[in-house]
Amino acid sequence: MAAAWYSGSGGSLTRRSFLACSLASLAATGLVPSLSLAGPDTPDLGLGKGDPGPATRAAVDLMGGMGAFVREGDNVLLKPNMSFSAGPEAGVTTHPEVVEALARMCLQSGASRVYIMDHTLRDPAACREETGIGRLEKELPKGVVVQTPSSSHRFQSADIPEGKQLGSSDFLKEALEADVLIAAPVAKHHGSTGVSLSMKGMMGLILDRGALHWKYDLNTAIVDLCTRLRADLTVVDATRALTSNGPSGPGEVSRPNTVIASRDMVAADAKAVSLVRWYGRSVPPQKVGHIREAHERGLGRMDVENLSTRTVEA
Repeated sequence: MAAAWYSGSGGSLTRRSFLACSLASLAATGLVPSLSLAGPDTPDLGLGKGDPGPATRAAVDLMGGMGAFVREGDNVLLKPNMSFSAGPEAGVTTHPEVVEALARMCLQSGASRVYIMDHTLRDPAACREETGIGRLEKELPKGVVVQTPSSSHRFQSADIPEGKQLGSSDFLKEALEADVLIAAPVAKHHGSTGVSLSMKGMMGLILDRGALHWKYDLNTAIVDLCTRLRADLTVVDATRALTSNGPSGPGEVSRPNTVIASRDMVAADAKAVSLVRWYGRSVPPQKVGHIREAHERGLGRMDVENLSTRTVEA
């Protein structure tokens, strides 16, 4: 069956949350044109083409390198998709080489701790093992932690001041306390929202993700969530893309062999939608409800045709 495409505060004050609040306040006054901290020569979107690890490094380098995001002593939360106990060939989880490249770059930029975390939908231990991401805790230098927390004591209630429907949620504590948040989703189809990318992936950082499906309008709730969990850097793994029967598959897997990097979650997701044929056809980003709503609410831009993009072969 073809997908249905819909046209339709607590926690500590980290460097990330302070900057986000300060820039948002300035933007509201009209004193600054955007929330970007990028240099004048940095594109809105950086695309690396090639194998997962090198393509990831190339895409982030186009955005100014990881040093533009991570400072000495920072605690980084790296949020891949680990929700299913399947390897990268299935296209339902982030490629471990993408995650490894990001973690190494964070450490090289001075991060004191890199938390690689996801509240999975399947058995946590199996997800760590089968995705290939769990091994990174042993193979990477000291300071990398791979966890799939599910116990309620790991989460903390916090308000969502900008939420239209979702006024609060129980957030993974590390998500509230991180200095830097990096979203690293895989590009895949989703039966309820059309696609699952960086914005949808933030549901893996809260305790009761099910409530977003049955208690609220799902697309609006996703955008609400992203007003509190707005990634500093988004890196979409589109080396493979599950283009049907998502989010768990099995389905058709295409191979764009591309990694997308951006400071703008909305733009990164919109670019991934534009890059892939879903169920055998092209879908404009505005047909994805939460992407369109996030654009309309000023979280980012979906008009990727008007954004600066650079592509490099890795």
